[in-house]
Amino acid sequence: MSIDLSQFFEVFFEESFEGLDAMEAELLNLEPGTEDSETINTIFRAAHSIKGGSGTFGFTSVSDFTHVLETLLDQIRDGQRQLTAEHVNLLLKSVDCLRALLSALQAEQAPDLSDANDLRQKFEVILGMSEGSDSQDIQETVQVESESTFQIDFKPHPHLFKTGNEPLYMISELAELGELETNVFYDAIPDFESLSPDECFLSWRFFLTTARPESAIKEIFEWVEDDAHIEITVCGGLFESEGRSGINITEESSSANTAASVPSSSSAPKAATSVKKVESKKPAEQSTTSIRVGIDKVDSLINMVGELVITQAMLSQIGEQEITETTITSLQEGLAQLAHNTRDLQENVMRIRMLPISFVFSRFPRLVRDISQKLNKQVELKLVGEQTELDKTVMEKISDPMVHLVRNSLDHGLETPEERVAAGKDPVGIVTLNAFHQGGNIVIEIMDDGQGLNTQRIKEKAIANGLVQPGDELTADEINELIFMPGFSTADEVSDISGRGVGMDVVRRNIQALNGSVEVSSAPGVGSTFTIRLPLTLAILDGQLVKVAQHTYIIPLISIVESLQIDITKVSRVGKDLDVLRLRDEYIPILRLYDIFTHQGAIEELDKTLLVVVESDNHKVGLLVDDLLAQQQVVIKSLEANYQKVDGISGATILGDGRVSLIIDISGLIKLSGLKRPGSQELLVEAKAIEVA
Repeated sequence: MSIDLSQFFEVFFEESFEGLDAMEAELLNLEPGTEDSETINTIFRAAHSIKGGSGTFGFTSVSDFTHVLETLLDQIRDGQRQLTAEHVNLLLKSVDCLRALLSALQAEQAPDLSDANDLRQKFEVILGMSEGSDSQDIQETVQVESESTFQIDFKPHPHLFKTGNEPLYMISELAELGELETNVFYDAIPDFESLSPDECFLSWRFFLTTARPESAIKEIFEWVEDDAHIEITVCGGLFESEGRSGINITEESSSANTAASVPSSSSAPKAATSVKKVESKKPAEQSTTSIRVGIDKVDSLINMVGELVITQAMLSQIGEQEITETTITSLQEGLAQLAHNTRDLQENVMRIRMLPISFVFSRFPRLVRDISQKLNKQVELKLVGEQTELDKTVMEKISDPMVHLVRNSLDHGLETPEERVAAGKDPVGIVTLNAFHQGGNIVIEIMDDGQGLNTQRIKEKAIANGLVQPGDELTADEINELIFMPGFSTADEVSDISGRGVGMDVVRRNIQALNGSVEVSSAPGVGSTFTIRLPLTLAILDGQLVKVAQHTYIIPLISIVESLQIDITKVSRVGKDLDVLRLRDEYIPILRLYDIFTHQGAIEELDKTLLVVVESDNHKVGLLVDDLLAQQQVVIKSLEANYQKVDGISGATILGDGRVSLIIDISGLIKLSGLKRPGSQELLVEAKAIEVA
């Protein structure tokens, strides 16, 4: 019987990536010369697990590379070699290399082995420089210089296949060590009626002539030590098996328990390394990502489903009764209970997708370490609120914008140690990542205690790039906002860290695509803080329903500042067709939704309509609507996936009466209206001038 190992691939990849994360975290905590043995053991175990799993599944590119990595770790663990900074850097690069190899295999692509080969050569150079030899080292050196023949008796326990192990792969690895003669014994196979297809009844005796030490053979079988009887002895040469019925395999033979052939020599084919080949029988739709869910969340979900079933049974029973005043009251109570249960079920289902933001934060210690070394800066990274939860989809998409903001803080924000000392600061700069819930949103702060934003330099660059005019009077906050404009950069030289002029505008655009916002605050010599606000989930939105002519739109509640009736005496006309409302100390541009979306039959008189003041990118505008309807949670449906992208619209939803309602994208709506930099200083000056006149 052939066991389809492809069904375990996704679990292997998930556990391997988790192992690499653990390796990276522990390596970053290592201090050469003061390393903790338990830390080294943790790193070794992670590498050992990846090597064993990849060997089991036939991913030889991963297992071969991890083997030399594991050898170095084993020597450090046993005290044969002192850990150095060079070792740590090389091991961190190896983690990156293994991630790339596993990602390629997971995507069913041929992995690029160039980096792996380069790193492997560096490891082999280090291992070849080993000094100090105990008796075992000397013995192994003698074995390497001359070939020896080993007799290997391998008798698996019947349950071997159930542990996910495959003898074929072990035999393939043995064949790579030297000249291999294989004898298989089948005398333990029971009658056909008693034969179990998922049990192993075969055993083997191998004769291996190799220049490799005995430890290399033991390493192949270390994963099945508890699941088989294994005996390795050194003999003078190849000899025939004794006293047992068997088959001497000189070329290849099919095993009764496996569907693959057994290699017979060092020229035997290796175990398959192509994921695509093995997974070709899997339906494409099964290749999906997964998420681990705590049992408490599953139990809560099951309880909610049970409550729904009870409520449904109660409503069905009421529906069979004669309609009376009593049954109507019972029906109303049942519907109220149904609404309550549905809301609880919705919240519990959404909790399944919620993960702690530590999954994102965990990548930054390595990033900060590498960049600070390149920039010759001393940096301490502080992580706060790591257990704050948000939707898995949001988490996956916020990672890249956060990376860019952290890189900018390290490159532009923090000073060099000499500059910090001259400014009376600690030579070690601090970058803090903080996450917390605020209302129905998650707030992420990226803070540094560096030099802050240079407003004078930003304004000069903006003028040079034609983004503002030399005579414009801008506040410090408005100048800081210029860094988010397309093509803006204060870097004099392009580097691999920052300064290509295509960064911060992309950061803002990506965050806005998540229905979020980003803003910056800075103080010279004190530091800067970038604040990201995001919805907890992209699947459900708290929205305000508004009426425009005969149409119903939804405005995200997160964007709404206030709603009011317009005082016509406080409205001024700027330019040809732009009205602005003086609201306290601000001037709010008025956008007519019926005009932007070309609707007929809407109320056009300002004093007979309502204004919904919304905020986007720290700028406020007013949306003119006919009426305010209900507030409710809506399930977001993508227009791009089902139709096409529509400017000013972020998605759609289906209302309770079956109608489709569009969800307004505030930032896109402002661009669609043609309004430039709403709330800017020149708009305020012009409106004031009109009022005075």
